[in-house]
Amino acid sequence: MNKLTLLVPFSSMLSLFSLICHADDMTFFGEMNNSIVNSNTDNGTRNDKSGTSIENWAAIGIKGNEGITDDISLIYKMSFQVNNASTDGSSTPVEAYNTYLGLGSNQYGTVLIGRNNTVFKSSEGNVDVFNGSNADINNLVAAQTRSADAIWYYSPKIANLISINATYLMAANQSNNDNVDLNSQYALSTTLGDKHLIKQAYFLSASYNNGIANVNAYRGVSQIKLGAFTLGGLYQYTKSLITTESNMKGYSYFLNIIYSFDNINLKAEYGADNSGLGYYFKNATGGSTTDRSHFSNVKMSQITVGADYVLSNSTDLYTHYTLYTGSYANTGINYTLENDNILTVGVDYHF
Repeated sequence: MNKLTLLVPFSSMLSLFSLICHADDMTFFGEMNNSIVNSNTDNGTRNDKSGTSIENWAAIGIKGNEGITDDISLIYKMSFQVNNASTDGSSTPVEAYNTYLGLGSNQYGTVLIGRNNTVFKSSEGNVDVFNGSNADINNLVAAQTRSADAIWYYSPKIANLISINATYLMAANQSNNDNVDLNSQYALSTTLGDKHLIKQAYFLSASYNNGIANVNAYRGVSQIKLGAFTLGGLYQYTKSLITTESNMKGYSYFLNIIYSFDNINLKAEYGADNSGLGYYFKNATGGSTTDRSHFSNVKMSQITVGADYVLSNSTDLYTHYTLYTGSYANTGINYTLENDNILTVGVDYHF
């Protein structure tokens, strides 16, 4: 890597830090997540490695808002994923992450332009109880997408309960390596309740994804807090729009439970998928370039049990065990994937 390539992201980060000193409503934030992982395959780990390895993830950025009128504010966020704690960081130490500029109004809602999670992805709320780990729901479900060159709209909460949201991708800015129609890529969602389960003890959502990530999909999510227990579920139907995956379609679902006491959260989750469009199945069957036009009868399952310990307001210790199993047919011949046992122990620090 030449010095100029390294200098550009480094200079950008320095510029962000200097801006913090000149803005009253700007927040500097970040997260670092490190874990020791043991896996007997490389299909489900975040670093695509088997055996015992270190997984790490980090992000850093700024966000804030500035009032323009009594009801309208300028909203901004600029963040980067930081990879330089891993061997991959030698080539890509800094990558793009959620970055947008927009306007927010209590009366009219919020409009954002830039890079962000699609409203289809965001419709999961907090039902992904192992989010960001090797047990993330994206190992089984598709369209968990962070899109760029797009426009977002989030409506005001109606009766302080319901919101209607949309993401629209600008076709001229999207690559088309899979011969998919890019002229109509959008996602819609509606949510009811509070995803943090504070203002209301429940969260419900329904969402639809059209063309984003080369799939059409719809999703329903529910989560409810009952005393010390939190129950959650997700159902999704997905169909691929890629020619070499035209037969790939089906449902995915997750059911999970959290039991909280003192500073400890005990968690258990079961997931299943027969679309074969999640990250795990693609990785286990040769990657995204494999011709899957003759695949059928996909059956994937995921069982995860774990625990979090809240050490402080900024630091969590966690551990979980995940078992992936799967099978499929290719031109009528049945194949069984090797069972994948993943044990993880880690720490998450955020500020």
